Amino acid sequence: MAHSAPFVTSGQLFLFTLSVNTINKYRTMSLRVTEEVMRRSLHFCSRRFRWHLGRLSATASITDASVSSQQLAHIWRTGQSQTCPPRTLIGSARFYSYDSRPGEDLEEKEPAVIQIAATRHGQRSSPFTDRLVRCGSPSDVLDLTCLYAPTVSQVSHCLTQMWSTTKKMSEEQARYELQLMFEHPAFEKLLQHTMRRVRFMTGEDIAYSLLCMVKLGVPQRSRVVQTFLRASQEKLNDLDEKSLSVLATCLDQIEEGTPNVAALKKGMGLQVETRLPWIKNVVLLQTMMRIVGKDAPLKLKRKLERKALSMTDQFSLPNTLYMISTMATMGFYSKPLLDVCSNKIKENLNVIPFSGQYKLLQSCKQLLYRDLDLLTDMSDHAASMMDIWSNKQLVILLSAFESLLFCPTAIMEAFAERVITNPDALTLRDLLCVLKVYSSLNFDLQHQRQQFLDGLTGALVSYLPRMSEFELLKTVYYLCLLGHFPSAPLEQLLQSSTLEQFKTTVPSYVINHERMFRTVDACLRLDRPQLPQHLTVPPFVLGDLTTSIPSDKPWLSQSLRSLVGDQADTVLQEMVVLENSYVIDGVITKPLTHQPSVTEASEAECRSPAESSQRIAVICTANPFCHGTSHPRGPLAAMTRHLNSLGYDCVTVAEHTLHGMPEEKRMEFLSRQLFPERHGSDTRPETEQLGS
Repeated sequence: MAHSAPFVTSGQLFLFTLSVNTINKYRTMSLRVTEEVMRRSLHFCSRRFRWHLGRLSATASITDASVSSQQLAHIWRTGQSQTCPPRTLIGSARFYSYDSRPGEDLEEKEPAVIQIAATRHGQRSSPFTDRLVRCGSPSDVLDLTCLYAPTVSQVSHCLTQMWSTTKKMSEEQARYELQLMFEHPAFEKLLQHTMRRVRFMTGEDIAYSLLCMVKLGVPQRSRVVQTFLRASQEKLNDLDEKSLSVLATCLDQIEEGTPNVAALKKGMGLQVETRLPWIKNVVLLQTMMRIVGKDAPLKLKRKLERKALSMTDQFSLPNTLYMISTMATMGFYSKPLLDVCSNKIKENLNVIPFSGQYKLLQSCKQLLYRDLDLLTDMSDHAASMMDIWSNKQLVILLSAFESLLFCPTAIMEAFAERVITNPDALTLRDLLCVLKVYSSLNFDLQHQRQQFLDGLTGALVSYLPRMSEFELLKTVYYLCLLGHFPSAPLEQLLQSSTLEQFKTTVPSYVINHERMFRTVDACLRLDRPQLPQHLTVPPFVLGDLTTSIPSDKPWLSQSLRSLVGDQADTVLQEMVVLENSYVIDGVITKPLTHQPSVTEASEAECRSPAESSQRIAVICTANPFCHGTSHPRGPLAAMTRHLNSLGYDCVTVAEHTLHGMPEEKRMEFLSRQLFPERHGSDTRPETEQLGS
């Protein structure tokens, strides 16, 4: 009985061996020449190999096919082991053109490979799927498609496997494998085959295939992606909730303005609105809410809100946490729904793990939702977990609280004790984060303050040689806000060699650097710390404050002028720059209110005009206080400290609070703060209420 020809002839093996020996002999040759020799040799062998493979019968045994698959995979991996020259990922593949090319052959051609029949419904595995799950890279999957012609349903599994393999790789390895994938000749054939067969795919396969193509980096305006977007529109009525969710995830990855995306999003919104009355399950409702996303019209979001409120009695604790996350994903703030969820969470804080609490704080930040009772309870719970949670977890949680402008007193006091006990356990990143949180929230540790700051400073000094210039600037800035001036970091920052490096700062960061340097400069001049040597900040890193003056507030200016206009001996100055560090919205100078005695009157004649009058600095800024209190945050606390040393009394108001008042109420509030003698009562309670 005649035997079939071997897959690889001796001549082919000789040519391949000769190529390898040539490469080993001439290693000093350029990389490009080496790769060219290898590429041509492998290309010749692989073409001859495929030619022999094409002559196999369609009824060839699975055993023979398995051997062929291994040999082919070996040849491809040999070629992939060489370092690829930097090339664009999309290369010259034809299917990337958005518009069809004249004369391009779009007819389906039967590949000269083993044909595997479609698996029957309910069959769990097949030779193709068994080999597919063992593929470790996109190129392995493409090699497999050269051996087996995937069916319509298997195409989606191929793309899914290609994407899932890259998720397990490092960033560098994934980039290299994707480059190999785009250069692989079977990739173009696979996508062409997919594009021609899309009309036979199920809605689920279309959704997953589209998501995988986008994740793999196929250009979003390419014909294949656009074809799948149009097919998704046609199949919308057939998609179940899971497929709609996958499609929504995919659309989030596609850039705005890409053709067919807007129409598809609108169609998905209509699908959700149509199915809404029949939804009886909370998880399904949350899936629908995530599908519509941030681009949904407000009317639809309100319908979803009413549906959710009607189902609150079904909310479990996981439902509650996921609902807040879902609203953050939608970008939809619903206070009634958030309050319901918040009350449920407060009752079950002790069973929510750290990751759940951190995600909750992140969602609250996205929604700008600050429930004072919830945040306080979370702070107390975190303090009780001090012996269980690690430094890293506690620092992350502190940072999340700070981003909400909330001062978690319980956890900050407990964590300060841990820092005092063992400051060396903190990494540089931990130290910078702790300094930022405690300085931003202007937290007063009272009798433990000096021990805490000394512990942090001692740990920071050991990291000074490893700090970048920006990390050093942040360290000194945070310490200055806290009113602490260790000499070592200050001297290193103000060395000429360090300061010179800030001349090359990226323009987008210059304003922030100048602001921090101005604060350091003001602290050195006005706080007058005791240092071994006199330190000053050179002018070239301070910048020009007048170029960064915030826009004026005409509504505030009008109110101040109206108040001062009918006051004798009262002067208003607007947008006053002090010490080249601070811009004051308004300075009101008025005579002292108390009646001087005869002795004081004679002494007043010798005083300067500034000493015989009262100067009030009106500061109107966004988020000046910690949430729920009138306690000033770090930058405002430093400004107030310095203005007081210059002889100013400070009146601080929150911009969003004052701007939102009716004109009459705003005038009354400012009058009570600036001219309390008119009202004859303490105005502090009102200040706290409006400033919080």
